[in-house]
Amino acid sequence: MHLDMDAFFASVEQADNPALRGLPVVVGDSPRGVVSAASYEARKYGVHSAMPIARARKLCPQAVFLPGCMSRYREVSRQVMALIRAHCPVVEQASVDEAYADISGMERILPSPEILAGNLKKAIRDGTGLSCSIGIAPNKFLAKIASAWRKPDGLTVISPEAAGDFLRDLPVTRIPGVGRRMREELHLLGAVHIRDVLTRPREFWTEALGKRGNTLYDRAQGVDPSPVLPHVEAQSCSAENTFLEDTADPEILEHWLLVQAERVGAELRALGKKGATITLKIRFQDFSLITRSKTLSRPTDITREIHETARRLLAGQKLASKVRLIGLGVSNFRSGKDMLPLPTDARREREEHLDRTMDRIRARFGAASIVRADTVHDMEHVVRDTLSLKNRKSG
Repeated sequence: MHLDMDAFFASVEQADNPALRGLPVVVGDSPRGVVSAASYEARKYGVHSAMPIARARKLCPQAVFLPGCMSRYREVSRQVMALIRAHCPVVEQASVDEAYADISGMERILPSPEILAGNLKKAIRDGTGLSCSIGIAPNKFLAKIASAWRKPDGLTVISPEAAGDFLRDLPVTRIPGVGRRMREELHLLGAVHIRDVLTRPREFWTEALGKRGNTLYDRAQGVDPSPVLPHVEAQSCSAENTFLEDTADPEILEHWLLVQAERVGAELRALGKKGATITLKIRFQDFSLITRSKTLSRPTDITREIHETARRLLAGQKLASKVRLIGLGVSNFRSGKDMLPLPTDARREREEHLDRTMDRIRARFGAASIVRADTVHDMEHVVRDTLSLKNRKSG
């Protein structure tokens, strides 16, 4: 079973403020930001998530634009997840507003999965005032497709025998992992709809796309062996900043990479994790996006190492135009206790000691109580900054 909250952030705003109900609501109000969520009333005008705010205002000038409150959304998310766990024995939270549940064997308690889903939808509506959509199917991939089928407030069941007919006319982009670039590859290979994938043998796709081709063929057949994982640990940690004005100034870009390295490094140390892969993310003024990664010989949680790696990635990248957003991420995690001790040097020891000392001071006196001298900078350059942890992708 896959449960997806309907227009979650916008719906929370409407539930908390009855005056907003029935109005087009957009979460995200920075002139240079993007839409975090749009109510269904706003979607009728073509507004959708990740759309530039300026574009959303043109499409729906009468919408109510709100800055959003992530702490409130997390609070409601915890309520929703608690209700799901109260109804289902095995639950995997996929994001702040969606979850998978393994309901195998529950037919002994309830006559049908539809009754379970109906009870859960009612509990969430009664407890939070929000609606959700639920998909029930033999595996996670199909369940996720089913949950989106009758939004909002929908319930769709795909039986094993109906899976093929259900999938055949859907575009290949409905398969997780098929983004814009892979879609173009598939279209060139003659696959526009999922049924087109099955007109060729598995070997054709593995030869053309490698491992991706094998997964593509499985999903086109409705096959997904991935289990519901009740406790999925974060697999990456990242931070990013959107600038108030586009910039190509290397001093500003490097400064914010150091700020991000501080935040990501502190989060890794708090988690007891070290990451071997450092990723630089740049979005240009035309909204084009590039990422560059470097895998280190040994995993790290040291702020300076994270920053220096990202800085070298930036230095090796020719900036075709001004930068709108810059981000830094660490992935390929390993737990400190799982790694063999490695030889260290005096500089690493000093940096580790400095990081731990700063962590302790911030824990006691607050995040702003101590900063590195070279992270002191004018905040007016930035309109939005975020820190996020991401789980491994499901399906």
